[in-house]
This record gives sequence, structure tokens and C-alpha cells, in this order.
Amino acid sequence: MSSHTVNASIITIGDELLIGQTIDTNSAFIAQELNKIGIWVHRRLAVGDVYEDIRKALDEEGKQSGIIIITGGLGPTADDITKPLLCDYFGGKMVINEQVLAHIKYLFEKVYNRTGPMLESNLKQAEVPDTCEVLHNARGTAPGMWFKKQNTQTTLPSMGIEGSSVYISLPGVPHEMKGLMTDQVIPRLLKAFSLPAIVHRTAFTAGQGESLLAEILKPFETSLPRQIKLAYLPNYGMVKLRLTARGNNREELEKEATPYFEQLQLLVKDYLVSDEDEGLETVIGKLLKEKGLTMGTAESCTGGYIAHLITSIPGSSAYYKGSIISYANEIKTGILGVQPSTLASVGAVSEETVTEMVKGAIETLQVDIAVATSGIMGPDGGTPEKPVGTVWIAAGNKDKTATLQLKLRFDRQRNIDLAAVNALNFLRKFILANS
Repeated sequence: MSSHTVNASIITIGDELLIGQTIDTNSAFIAQELNKIGIWVHRRLAVGDVYEDIRKALDEEGKQSGIIIITGGLGPTADDITKPLLCDYFGGKMVINEQVLAHIKYLFEKVYNRTGPMLESNLKQAEVPDTCEVLHNARGTAPGMWFKKQNTQTTLPSMGIEGSSVYISLPGVPHEMKGLMTDQVIPRLLKAFSLPAIVHRTAFTAGQGESLLAEILKPFETSLPRQIKLAYLPNYGMVKLRLTARGNNREELEKEATPYFEQLQLLVKDYLVSDEDEGLETVIGKLLKEKGLTMGTAESCTGGYIAHLITSIPGSSAYYKGSIISYANEIKTGILGVQPSTLASVGAVSEETVTEMVKGAIETLQVDIAVATSGIMGPDGGTPEKPVGTVWIAAGNKDKTATLQLKLRFDRQRNIDLAAVNALNFLRKFILANS
């Protein structure tokens, strides 16, 4: 049976999403997981805790997509209206699911270590519409639910089993939603739909903007066959260049995409960081392990954010020893050994200071390589000579130190993000050039 495009819609439910109190990370995760298996996310939308708004969204998306995934509104409180709405929408009645009830009791008694009777609101979590298939939520009390509905009024070709759309309701808690997507939803979708093959190949670049890269790659992009597309994914001083090939046979697609991906890497070789979809912190970790080196960080303006990025990688303890967050000048002098005369003559935000910070970090932390940052992140603290956004970065080993100055122009958080990314990329270049 030949595969074809399958559209999906993602509906997130909750007033907190609409007022910005909660950031919607669920949609991004769901979209990424669907894309991996060849399902195209046609639309993402957020609706409040309003019965008619949710019902209207279900109607509209059912006309557009073969798969509708809903998150949120499955909790035990009065404003969690998704479950009774779905019960009404699919013409069922609420029933106690014994497996869900047993799981809830297990969580309360064995995992949460709670004594005494459970609240009725918690027990109601075991109620589900009798028109759904229950999806086991190993990470929480609210089960997922899988519904099917005849797709009689779709404006697109029917793409579900037996001409039906699939509606999947998941908890809004990200940890629980991710577990259900991975363990329950994706395997079921792979069985329920005949999906196209999709192959992604990503080149990760840094040090050049999207517009110049697009100019370099214009002839290459126009030469691509119809089934292979190039996407530009910029973020904080980095641009990921993703080739996507779609078709019916994965092996054929991978074979066809490989020479184009090799050509892409050659065209951007001056800015290429990695030929995989990975962060700078991962690339640096691989470099350090390959060369048998250890590193540390001395951070002022980035406040430990570089250390956070590095230690977010599993196994980073093999090469990363620690950080000195020298936010105050007395820490720069007392722990890192920055000379008081240096601070008095050129200030904390200077080439000389970050150079001494690197040397002090190497000695104090007993590492092979260190990176240091000092700057003015804003919104206050700038001067005509050193305006907000001025950052000095140094990377070095026992024999040599290199420095870089940035002049950023954004808000405080983005300045911190960009300073950290640039520091990691500068460190990467230093390791390649000096080890």
C-alpha cells in the first residue's frame, strides 16, 4: 500500500497559555515527534478553558487533519473540562476504568507515600469516556485517550483508518505528555497509518547570519530535486541547515540525499560546526573526549549559564571539572587571581581581565583549557566607552590565551544567551587550533 501525506493538528488547552503565564513547550515536542515519522503538522492552536471554543476547534481541525492531538484540561480540578467535553463530543458516557484506578492507587500508596483515603477528585481521574481507548500514563494519574471519528466532512482526502480521523487527548504536564507520546502514541500511529518516509540531514553552522548563508546557497537550493527541501533554522548566533527528503522508501531517500548533503557541507565549510543536529555543548564535549582534555569555566556576565549548557550533556563529568562564577570583583581577585591593578586600570569588562580569569581558572580548577566571560548585559551599567552589550571572552590553555570582543544589542536575557553561544564557539575554535 503506497504512503501519502498525513496531516495533524495540535490543540493546546488552557487559559494560562493564552495569557502567557505558561509557555507552550508541548506543541513543539509533539510536532518534532510527529515529523520524525513523516506526519505533517498542518496547524497548531491554543484555546482557553471555554467549552464552546474547544468544541469548535475539534470540529474545524477534524475537517483539515487525519490526526488531532489535544493536550491539557485533564486534571482533577473544576476548570479541567476536556474529559467531559470529549465524552459528550464522541457520544459516550463516563465509566470507571479499573486499570487506571489501580494505577492511581499504586501511585498514591507506593510512589507518593500518602496515607489515608484519596480525595474524590483524584479518584475521578479513573473515569474515562466509554468511547475511547485508554492510553496508559505511567508517569501520572491522568490517562491518555484515543478516539476515532468518521471523517465525513473533511476538506482534505480522508487519511485515517477506514475513513476516520484520530483524536488523541494527552495530559498538559510536559513530563507526562512526553511519556505518552513516546510509549503509546507514536507506536499506535505507526500501526494506524501508512506513512511516507522522511529523511532529515542537518548541518550546524555558527558565525554567519541566515541572509548571507542563503545567498551562498541560492544556486544549490535551486538545483535540489522536488522531493528534497532546504530549511534555514536560525537561533542565537547559529543557523542549522536542514535537508528534508520525502518519499516512499527510506533507503532510497537516504542514498539520494547523501550527495546533496555533502555538497551543502562543502559550500558552508568555513562556518560548519557539525554535520549532525546537535548543540555546541555536545560538539565541544566530543572534541574534549577525543583529545583527552579537561576544561573549566570562569563566568561573570553569563552567571553560570555556560556551565549549565555543558553539564546538560550526559557524561560531561568526563571532561568538565567546574566553574567559578566571579560575578563580584572580589571573587575575580580573591579566587581567580585577577590583579587589583588590572581592575583599577581597565575595569572588569576588558581583554586583560578575561585573560587573567582564564589563567586563574586553569590553575584553580586544575584543567587543561578554560573559557571566561565578562560583560555588561543591561539594561543598566553601560558607559559611552563600554555600552550595554559589551562582552569580552577569553579561551586558553597553559601556554596560550585568545580573546574576542562582542558588541551585542539586545535585551538582557538574549545578550546572555548570545554571549554564552559565542563563548562556546570561540572555545571550540581554540581547541581545534591549539590541541
